[in-house]
Amino acid sequence: MERPRQFAGKETLTAEEATAHEAATAEQRVGDRYYWDRGTRTVSDRRTALIVDPADGRVPPLTPEGQRRFEDGRSQGVNGAEERTPTERCITRTVPRLPGLYNNNYQIFQTPGYVVILMEMIHEARLVPLDGRPQLAEDIEQWNGDSRGRWEGHTLVIETTNFTAKTNFRGSTDHLHLVERLTRIDADTIDYQFTVTDPTTWTQAWTARIPLNLNEGPLYEYACHEGNDGLAGILLVNRRIERTDTGR
Repeated sequence: MERPRQFAGKETLTAEEATAHEAATAEQRVGDRYYWDRGTRTVSDRRTALIVDPADGRVPPLTPEGQRRFEDGRSQGVNGAEERTPTERCITRTVPRLPGLYNNNYQIFQTPGYVVILMEMIHEARLVPLDGRPQLAEDIEQWNGDSRGRWEGHTLVIETTNFTAKTNFRGSTDHLHLVERLTRIDADTIDYQFTVTDPTTWTQAWTARIPLNLNEGPLYEYACHEGNDGLAGILLVNRRIERTDTGR
């Protein structure tokens, strides 16, 4: 997502540089890395970062408050499931979704008055009203916020507020404000841009641009960790550590 340090000051690659970079990336897909969908191709315009603003292609610095939360978040509680992240609890991965190691697909439905975005990750469905209704009251918070959509020419603009502090996008809080712009470029491509603003987290707003390419395949089942055994294992191990430390 961010511009690698070796490409600092270089917004795009030449065709030759892109080919060499793709070849080097493909060589890294060995051993246990083979199973992860890290991607091996550069985007079509050969940009060196998905972030387009700031111009350096990097996430802006954290505010002092954001840095403090980052340091505090390195040590998560282990006294109960409620102290773990929503991701570990298989509840949500929040939005906006960035390309990850797996489950990157979306299915988009258009109906009269709504757009529905079904995310392969955790199979969450975002319902986006297009009828101009106001946002929910400020004291009503939701896992993925409260979204409202509108058309600006051929671009669907989705504005989302009312996030909960129980989730975060790269350290954000319930002050997160998200604006997404989806523009159909051709039959196989949607230009997706998002801008995130949270004055309690970053020193400025920032924007990323990601091409969404048509995929004829199905959305696969999302089973998280089967039976949520991963979470139970985290808590069980720590109970055993506690018994060992106390000599019980």
